[in-house]
Amino acid sequence: MSSVNSTIQRLVLSRTPESTCGTDLAKAPWAFDAGAPAYGPGASRFDEAPAATPRQGEIPAEYREASDEELFARILAAKETLGERVVVLGHFYQRDEVVRFADFVGDSFQLANAALTRREAEYIVFCGVHFMAETADVLSRDGQAVILPNLAAGCSMADMADESSVEECWEQLEELYGTEPDAEGRVPVIPVTYMNCSAALKAFVGRHGGIVCTSSNAATVLEWAFQRGQRVLFFPDQHLGRNTAKAMGIPLEQMPMWTPRKALGGNTAETLETARVILWHGFCSVHKRFTVAQIDKARAEHPGVRVIVHPECPMPVVDAADAAGSTDFIQKAIAAATEPSTFAIGTEINMVNRLAAQYPQHTIFCLDPVICPCSTMYRIHPGYLAWVLEELVAGRVVNRITVDEGVAADARTALERMLAARP
Repeated sequence: MSSVNSTIQRLVLSRTPESTCGTDLAKAPWAFDAGAPAYGPGASRFDEAPAATPRQGEIPAEYREASDEELFARILAAKETLGERVVVLGHFYQRDEVVRFADFVGDSFQLANAALTRREAEYIVFCGVHFMAETADVLSRDGQAVILPNLAAGCSMADMADESSVEECWEQLEELYGTEPDAEGRVPVIPVTYMNCSAALKAFVGRHGGIVCTSSNAATVLEWAFQRGQRVLFFPDQHLGRNTAKAMGIPLEQMPMWTPRKALGGNTAETLETARVILWHGFCSVHKRFTVAQIDKARAEHPGVRVIVHPECPMPVVDAADAAGSTDFIQKAIAAATEPSTFAIGTEINMVNRLAAQYPQHTIFCLDPVICPCSTMYRIHPGYLAWVLEELVAGRVVNRITVDEGVAADARTALERMLAARP
């Protein structure tokens, strides 16, 4: 099976651009390194990037002009020269042309933990997005340098909850609820943040008695939070929060939405008083693309298809699917199928295509017929990976991601609570 990038190139050249979400995807990522902050082509191209969004400066022409074959050879040579001094991490949603060089492939937290097994490595090259590299830096040992090949590889969902708007929300909630625990010792509200957020927000959660969750352990984390709090503030992904709480039996009317920069998040005091989970107005642009109509079409065209979606999808999509779970859940579900089966998957296209190639005995396809990868993950290209690795060979560290130790300490607290809250 051809890679997502090569498929997009073919679609654009063959003048069938309606099969991909943007013809700009056929351009090299460095075409978008200059100008105003933006996420670039892909699923989140219409999301508004904050003014402080990191931008990648222009990399040398030799990397921009090199052929794929030359870049691949240079990456392999640099990795061989560096040996165990470097570990390369590749996220499930990363393009094939990059993930082929990864020493570990997984979701954001699996990769951060994988790096911990390579304590001898001086350099952790994280082929993912900014918040993932921050988490790796928080968990890394002293002396290890975490590197993001393209600084413009951010995350629109993570940017939907910034520190100032969350602090403002927290102040309003404390004014409404107070801070005194109830007769059972539960405080009025516990903050829970999804892994997909900045280190500053992980630190906020750590300071306020809260915890981090992943899509794999969100239910366990919510149970942990309810043992300690009367209600939960869940950010930044509304869909993961809603789908998880609904599965735990919490009524939708007890899950109001908090819209940043509005008084009481756009709610009444009465609504918030009866809330069990306060959901932040954030979402993943990739998973927002999946619809019930796509599921209905898959069932009509493929009788017996098993539909599995990520819990970042909207609630009606999760309800219409046969199963919902993390990227790791999706992988394991397909691996566990002993007979040739048909799977329609609702998650990022690079991962779906990779699963289809890995399990040729099954028919595996993406629910969304339009090829629309994660915009920011797509910003990492072999040219950037070759550049950062050859700079390391030359004794220079570029694109290092560092988290201030004051922030890192509180973020580490929240992550350690998550690690202790096992499903």
